Amino acid sequence: MNPSLKLALVLLISLEVSFTQKLGINLILIMIGLILILKTRPSGLTLVRLIAIPAIPAATLAITIGAFSPGHDWFFAAVLASRIYVYVCLGSAVTLATTPLELARSLEQNCHLSAKFAYGTLAAINLVPRIISAVKTIRAAGQMRGLTLSFWSPQLYFKAILSALTWSDQVAQAMESHGFVDDQARTTAHQIRITAWDWVILVVSLALVQGGLIVLP
Repeated sequence: MNPSLKLALVLLISLEVSFTQKLGINLILIMIGLILILKTRPSGLTLVRLIAIPAIPAATLAITIGAFSPGHDWFFAAVLASRIYVYVCLGSAVTLATTPLELARSLEQNCHLSAKFAYGTLAAINLVPRIISAVKTIRAAGQMRGLTLSFWSPQLYFKAILSALTWSDQVAQAMESHGFVDDQARTTAHQIRITAWDWVILVVSLALVQGGLIVLP
């Protein structure tokens, strides 16, 4: 499915689920999301993280609503907790099946998003591993001088920001050296199209969700 339509589908479903109180449709969406995630063959650690990390806010929200609210509405607590897993499962199904480069290209070509914004965001995402490595290097350099930089130390993140500013300038120069000019006609080496089948999947999926919200209790 086209990356832009896939993202739009997940956003529309998540938005609609946010304004409904149907536990059944939430559980079905969670199962569908898990099936799509399993199709991408993620690692065991990834699956554990997808299940365990959302369990903390979901359990906290459910206990707060069910045990401490005046009405002790455990059904509404279950609806809110299941929403978190709907967002996580559907969002993960998109991110695991779509690379950032594919999404950036699709947003530029199909949604006519500014190329500067699309590829600038992509460059920022690709800089994350370098930022993590830079933070480790800065901490190690500080320890060699007898200075311990904790994760909440302003000096640590100030130096990391300086490194990121240097990299951003290098990325801008690299894009210009490759002929990148915004607001001008650009050719595409890898064209991403929206097919009729993509629209069919989008419309049918939304229709099924609407039907589930009407039929299911």
